[in-house]
Amino acid sequence: MAKLLLYPAIDLMEGRVVRLKQGKASERTVYSDNPPEFARRWAEEGADWLHLVDLDGAFTGKPANIEIVRQIVQAAGCPVELGGGMRSIETIRRAFDAGVSRVIIGTRAAESIDFITQVSEEFGGEKVAVGIDARNGFVAVKGWTESRSIRSGDLIRKAESAGAGTIIYTDIATDGMLDGPNYKELDAILAVTKLNVIASGGVSSIEDVVALAARSALHGVIIGKALYENRIDLRSLSAHPALRRLLG
Repeated sequence: MAKLLLYPAIDLMEGRVVRLKQGKASERTVYSDNPPEFARRWAEEGADWLHLVDLDGAFTGKPANIEIVRQIVQAAGCPVELGGGMRSIETIRRAFDAGVSRVIIGTRAAESIDFITQVSEEFGGEKVAVGIDARNGFVAVKGWTESRSIRSGDLIRKAESAGAGTIIYTDIATDGMLDGPNYKELDAILAVTKLNVIASGGVSSIEDVVALAARSALHGVIIGKALYENRIDLRSLSAHPALRRLLG
């Protein structure tokens, strides 16, 4: 069984590390004014990748934290993926120039699957993730402020055909709530694609990670608020008996 990759989340807003509840900018908690410090910490504690989101970019369409991203990449020493405002080739090129290993395209993927084809052809599908942020089975865009009439599964099939290598599936209802992932919706996603799928939203305990690791088709898990609220210690995950058995 392949190892479930761990993706600690660092959400950036106005240069600070924050967490939002269900994607609402009005319900944010600020954890640090020093994002590279958290990047270094998560890498040292066992992160396989770092999952960065430029929330300013997600809401406005124009990333505002690219220099902070560059500092995070330098501090972390592990691969970094970046989402939030990745809506043009120029912006994506800037992200790669800052050292990220993969970009996450959300809003533009829902608006134009041809854009995914273009990015995949120019940079390589392994460097392209499509972010599927879902509310009640339908895709939400623009920092989750708008919903589309396209179903998550349909967009995933199109993304696969367009050449993307990874799907990041976020269940909005569980994100930041620490109530556990939406396993039913996640299993439905895993059933419709052979792409690497990374689960996001609701992870609140080691037991949640164990339940996700038992899904052999799942590539990775994003852990956010549970880390910042000290509900999960990355170092303890590798020592957990059930995870050692599942991950080998």
